[in-house]
Amino acid sequence: MNLLLLEDADFIGAERARLTGRRLKHLHEVHRAAAGDCLRVGRLGGQMGEGRLLALDDAHAELQVALTQAPPAKLPLTLVLALPRPKMLKRVLQTIAAMGVPRLVLVNSYRVEKSFWQTPFLEPEAIREQLILGLEQARDTLLPEVLIEKRFKPFVEDRLPTLAAGTLGLVGHPGDHPPCPRAVSGPVTLAIGPEGGWIPYEVALLGQAAGLQPVQLGERILRVETAVPALLARLF
Repeated sequence: MNLLLLEDADFIGAERARLTGRRLKHLHEVHRAAAGDCLRVGRLGGQMGEGRLLALDDAHAELQVALTQAPPAKLPLTLVLALPRPKMLKRVLQTIAAMGVPRLVLVNSYRVEKSFWQTPFLEPEAIREQLILGLEQARDTLLPEVLIEKRFKPFVEDRLPTLAAGTLGLVGHPGDHPPCPRAVSGPVTLAIGPEGGWIPYEVALLGQAAGLQPVQLGERILRVETAVPALLARLF
C-alpha cells in the first residue's frame, strides 16, 4: 500500500479521518506505524497529500490530513477487453487501475467460456476492491469506469463506434499485422482478446463497425495479464 486511500465515510471532520479494518491492519503489520508518523494519503475521487497519525490502537487509527496534490493524469485510453478467466480478472483489474486506464469495457467473445460470466468477481463491490488495490499501489485516487457488455455484436455495432470516435482504434491480435505503434500522443481505443485471441469474424467486425485495426507485438503469444501491460507500455 503506497497510498492510504480514505473514503468519505472515514472523515470525522474536514481534515480528520478515522480508519478501521484492512487499512488499520496494514498500518500495524506492514507500516508498523506509531502515533506521530506521517503517511501518504489520498481521498478516493479527490486529492492526495499527507496524513499524520494522531492515535493508533487495536480498534482504530485517527489521522490529521492535508490534501493539496492532484492525482496523476490518466492515460487517453478506452480499453476493450474480452472477459478473462476469473483469477486473471482480479490481477488485470489491479493492473489497469495502477497503470492509469480511465475506462475498461469487459466484453464477451467466442472464446470466452460462459461460466466466466457467473463469477462473483464481476460483482460491483468485488471489482471496486481490486481497483482500489491498484490505486493504492500506484498512488492514484480516481477509480476507472468499468462497463460490462455481455453481447459482442450489439456492443461493437451500436456502442463502440461512439466510444472510439476521434481515437486511434487498435486491436491487439497476433498474426501478419503491422507492429503496435509506440509513444502515441493522442487518444486510443484498444481491444484485447481472450486466451487464444479474437476469432476472424470478431477482428473483421471491430474494423468494419468501429474502425479498429489489428496490430501485433511479435511472434510470441502472451497471456492476457501480460499482453495488457505490454501493449499499454508500448503505446504510452
